[in-house]
Amino acid sequence: MRVTYHKELDSISDGLVEMARLTGSAIGRATTALLDADVEFAESVISGDERIDQLQRDLEEKAIALLARQQPVATDLRVVVTSLRISADLERSGDLAQHLAKLARMRFPERAVPGDLHRTILEMGQLAQRLMAQAAEVLITKDVDAALKLERDDDRMDELHREVFHHLLDERWKHGVETAVDVTLAGRYYERFADHAVSVARGVVYLVTGEHADELPPPPVVVPDGPA
Repeated sequence: MRVTYHKELDSISDGLVEMARLTGSAIGRATTALLDADVEFAESVISGDERIDQLQRDLEEKAIALLARQQPVATDLRVVVTSLRISADLERSGDLAQHLAKLARMRFPERAVPGDLHRTILEMGQLAQRLMAQAAEVLITKDVDAALKLERDDDRMDELHREVFHHLLDERWKHGVETAVDVTLAGRYYERFADHAVSVARGVVYLVTGEHADELPPPPVVVPDGPA
C-alpha cells in the first residue's frame, strides 16, 4: 500500500513537470506566432492547450482520490495541497500562451507587434520561456535556493513591461489605437505568465520547507571573480 501511495505522489509530481514543460513550449511558439505572423504556430498553441487542461484535470482527480483514500498528514498533505495550487498556476499559464496565439491569429496575415517593439516583445517571450523552464527544473530538484532566485530573475520581466508602456505613451507612437491595445494585452500576458512561474517556484519552497517564500532569507548573490 505504501509503495502504491508513493507512486501516486510521484505521478502527481511528474504531471506538474509535464505541465510546466508544455506551457514553456507554448509560450515560445506563441511568441513566434506573434512576431512572425505564423498562423500554424498559433493554431498549434491554441489546440495544444487542451492537453494542459486535461493534465490538470487528471492531477486534480489523483489528488482528491489520494486525500479520500489515504488521508495524508504533515508533509504528504502539504505535497498534495500545494500540487493542486501549482497545477492551477500552470493551467493559467497555458491559457495566457493561448491568448497570445489567438492575438496572432486574429491579426494574421499582419503582425500584431510593430517593428519598433519587436526586440522588447521577443525578449519578454524568451524570458517567459526561460522562467518556466527554471520552474520545471525546480519542480524536479526541489532546490529552494533556485526557487527563490527565480523571483529575482522575474524583475527583468517587470522592466520590460514598463518599456512597453514607455513606447505606448511616447508622442512618436504612430501605429494607432488597435495596435496599442494588442501590444498592451501582449505585455500583460507575458507579465502574468512570469508571475505564474514565480508562483510555481514559491509553491515548491512551501512544499519543501513548510514556510512561505517571503519568510525565508533571499539566496546569496553570486558575484563572479574578477580577472586575476
